[in-house]
Amino acid sequence: MAIDTIVAADYEVVIGLEVHSQLLTKSKMFCPCSTDYAYAAPNTHVCPICMGMPGVLPVINQQAIAYTIMTALALNCEIPLYSKFDRKNYPYPDLMKGYQISQYDIPLSKNGYLAIEHNGHIKRIGITRVHLEEDTARLLHHDGYSLVDINRSGTPLMEIVSEPDLRSPEEARLYMQKLREILVYLGVSSGRMEEGSLRCDANISIRPDGQKELGVKTEIKNMNSFRSVERALAYEAQRQIELLRNGQAIHQETRGWVEVRGITVPQRSKEYAHDYRYFPEPDLPPLLISRDWVEELREQLPELPDARRARYIDEYGLSTQDANVLTEDKALGDYFEQVLAVSQTSNLKERAKDAANLVLNDVVRLLKSNSISVSENPLSPSASANLLDLLEKERITGKQAKEVLEEAFASGKMPEVVVKEKGIEPPISDQSALERIVEEVLTNNSKAANDYRAGKTNALQALIGQVMKQTRGQAKADSVRKILIEKLDETTTQ
Repeated sequence: MAIDTIVAADYEVVIGLEVHSQLLTKSKMFCPCSTDYAYAAPNTHVCPICMGMPGVLPVINQQAIAYTIMTALALNCEIPLYSKFDRKNYPYPDLMKGYQISQYDIPLSKNGYLAIEHNGHIKRIGITRVHLEEDTARLLHHDGYSLVDINRSGTPLMEIVSEPDLRSPEEARLYMQKLREILVYLGVSSGRMEEGSLRCDANISIRPDGQKELGVKTEIKNMNSFRSVERALAYEAQRQIELLRNGQAIHQETRGWVEVRGITVPQRSKEYAHDYRYFPEPDLPPLLISRDWVEELREQLPELPDARRARYIDEYGLSTQDANVLTEDKALGDYFEQVLAVSQTSNLKERAKDAANLVLNDVVRLLKSNSISVSENPLSPSASANLLDLLEKERITGKQAKEVLEEAFASGKMPEVVVKEKGIEPPISDQSALERIVEEVLTNNSKAANDYRAGKTNALQALIGQVMKQTRGQAKADSVRKILIEKLDETTTQ
């Protein structure tokens, strides 16, 4: 991105991210209300506790604590023996109690890191802490007034705070993408930024190149995609650079990202920690975190994206690019592995490469063209494996496989059933018969043959197409190519 070059010239950008993730628990953080409110009527998933009524007592959601510790372990954090909740006071209309139950000085974890790859180099981004709090209500703004929906209030909200180790908007985007992968693999978050279940606030400052003291930072909110994060930081970095170059001051403030205009705008002056008047939450006991429980949670951690990526390369011999794409989307990687699990083959490594090619090209293409997700895929892993089995046994050609795949995807039938119903004949295996067809095609397409002999290699594809048409797709394209080249070379040297 251009901003990297601008900053590298005489200024350095310093970025830290605060990522909030709603946790996939069935109930809220401090009450039994359901978190399944996405399509519910406003103010229906509420009770006196999440409405902030006087005299009520919160009860800690143990699953939310477990999910937060699992995330912290995946991010290489230290888990203390003791933690507690605090009251964070601020008077916004979406805060039902007039304060938020959060964590401040003794969070559930600290001192971790997340490794990202940027320009071929691995870089560790420090994680200050992973802590837990409750989400706020949702304000719905109209012309001249606002309405409040309390359904979201009290939903478990995990906050992951990075060190100011990021040095470009691109690094910030890569960090966000990598973090989302981990959260989805852990099963603790849906990771859907567009729905607000994963949200990011970015702190950014600028300092002259070589200076160690940090500059005055601004905080950016309202970014709902990875692209928005990168664009907002690029704009804000450039804005701050221009202020400094013009001898103007940068003010510590919170700014909002306006996507349609591509700019940040002032929202309010930035609060400091003392503004929130933190003190220990008197209605909740401190947390004593058992070492045995921490190790039990560690054992429950699934294979994470980096480990899966390395295994695909080492065990299956996949290219780095294929391994990266398959592991970026957990559901896609799961589908790929399910195809391998039900495959009938003696060469798993070769099947893995064929399966990766099928999934990343044909299956993904069909999913996109039909606007459906991997979880809604009508083509079962067994169906994909069956198609690969038919190809390996040379029951169908590559061209026939395309036709069979389309039908199997549309109907949900197994490919072998589609082959039988369509009366698809096996590929031509008689070499002499195929050679006679090739010779006939060369005779009837002398111009294309002469063009190839004259060095126009594209003419070969036209000849292959004619042979495939003559054989009704029953010839193997690689065999046709080989015979054509041999016949053409013979006539060239005569």
